[in-house]
Amino acid sequence: MMKYAKEIKLNCARLLILDTGYWLLNAAYFCRASNFKHRASSIQYQILIGISVILMSSCQINEKSLPIFGEREVVGTDTVYHTIAPFAFVDQDSSWVTNTTFNNTIYVADFFFTTCRSICPIMKTQMLRVYKATAEMPDVKLLSHTIDPEYDTVALLHDFAERLGVESSRWHFVTGIKDSIYKIAQTSYFATAMEDKTEPDGFIHSGAFLLIDKKKRIRGKYDGTKEEDVNRLIGDIKRLRLEK
Repeated sequence: MMKYAKEIKLNCARLLILDTGYWLLNAAYFCRASNFKHRASSIQYQILIGISVILMSSCQINEKSLPIFGEREVVGTDTVYHTIAPFAFVDQDSSWVTNTTFNNTIYVADFFFTTCRSICPIMKTQMLRVYKATAEMPDVKLLSHTIDPEYDTVALLHDFAERLGVESSRWHFVTGIKDSIYKIAQTSYFATAMEDKTEPDGFIHSGAFLLIDKKKRIRGKYDGTKEEDVNRLIGDIKRLRLEK
């Protein structure tokens, strides 16, 4: 849909140029024929502005805002949306990471563990793409929660981040109390994260990437193992940055 919208906008822009040129030529001819040469520039300018406004209005395509996930409640005239619950975890630099860390910030969250042999390597490759794509976006950060805090110590997460070559100021790898991590995954981010001894690696977790806006609301959910979904995430981050 976005591809078609861009093509339509491009065609409209081309139409604007052609039509504007046509009307300017006619306006100039009219001015010469009427012996109003001294007024030609003024009339041409006014016609250009008028036609531009009309054509651009007809070409305007309103893109829908990203959805807001979760339950909502109407309180008086206001709508209260689901937001990420307060949290406090420790990142790879032994620094506290809380909700306030992401004030006035868009961020992408996920859940993983360093010894995961199934989807985690793919997820981190794709999240690294997001990291690189947002390098020039100071208001965008990443947050990865380990679901195996007993093994994934701060030191281990530090080494893991170093191997990826990422900055802790932009990509936080956090650990904490296991039950707190599982609870926030399931009740705030609506993501799967739990122990399961029947699984080969002992855990179950989704490969979801969650897009969180500056008001701590979930605005998108993407499959972190699929390149096309991550492409969509990167595009949605750009769209979200334009929201007022």
